[in-house]
Amino acid sequence: MDELRAISTFIRAAELGSFNKVAEAQGTTPQAVSKTIRQFEQHLGVRLFHRTTRNSSLTEEGQRLLESIKPSMDGVVGALARARDAAREDEGVVRIAASASMGTKMLVPLLAEFQRRYPRIQVDLLLEDGFSDLVSDRIDVGFRGGNAPDAQVVSRRLFTVQQVVCAAPAYLKQHGVPRTLEELAVHRCTGYRQPGTGRAMAWEFDIGGDIVFHHVQPILLSTDPDTEMHAVMAGMGIGQIDSINGAAALRDGRLVPLLVEHVSERMGLHLYYAQRGDMPGRLRRFIDFSVERLRDSATFCLSRQELRALAV
Repeated sequence: MDELRAISTFIRAAELGSFNKVAEAQGTTPQAVSKTIRQFEQHLGVRLFHRTTRNSSLTEEGQRLLESIKPSMDGVVGALARARDAAREDEGVVRIAASASMGTKMLVPLLAEFQRRYPRIQVDLLLEDGFSDLVSDRIDVGFRGGNAPDAQVVSRRLFTVQQVVCAAPAYLKQHGVPRTLEELAVHRCTGYRQPGTGRAMAWEFDIGGDIVFHHVQPILLSTDPDTEMHAVMAGMGIGQIDSINGAAALRDGRLVPLLVEHVSERMGLHLYYAQRGDMPGRLRRFIDFSVERLRDSATFCLSRQELRALAV
């Protein structure tokens, strides 16, 4: 016999108290419902219902069976419903958090491709510096450059974010090329103001495999990495620019990499999201798509050989 069908019919009959009502709900006949219940009772070897011409009520054994089996059946029904919903959930809203510069350079092309594949999935994009709280900001998934998030989230490092010292060709023609870290002291430098502390972020270098932090006296200090990069491209000074922002300008010659033997690769681009057992299908699709497109991406990270070829 079909035990799952029999269990479902038993639970419905116990809830409705009438085989006739069960037949109406299931689109069958009272005789068919009665036959299913009778076969189920014979299969178990126990009587489950007291029957009258109009109604039915549970026996003591039937009540015990209902109390033990209904929570499990509810769980099975819920799991099947979630699976069906996940298969259909190619629509709805995905809320994404990232920094502003990351949004324009990395996420907009990614989202354009994603929505060509899933045109009914909408995107709500929150662009701000700093770490977004997934719960309070109602964020589904975030992107963060730098260190991995230390909150209780699932985090995946997608690719390395390099810190590249660079300058515009016009600046180097006028002021010369620094060959050592010590020579940076006589050059005009730009800096990034950390949102949390308000202080200029130290530049960092890989010296023999160790990360060494180096403070410069900036002639321009900005809270926006993209603005700092444009100041460097305008010839205002030398800057340490992250590879998400600077890769395209380095490759097309608007910026020239310097001190390439000391480029730091400590940081990364991280995708993070809350651990949840009921993840909507649209969110799973976006996470899988992002990992597929961005993992180990060479678009926003330059090889050592490429850096050396671009350097002066």
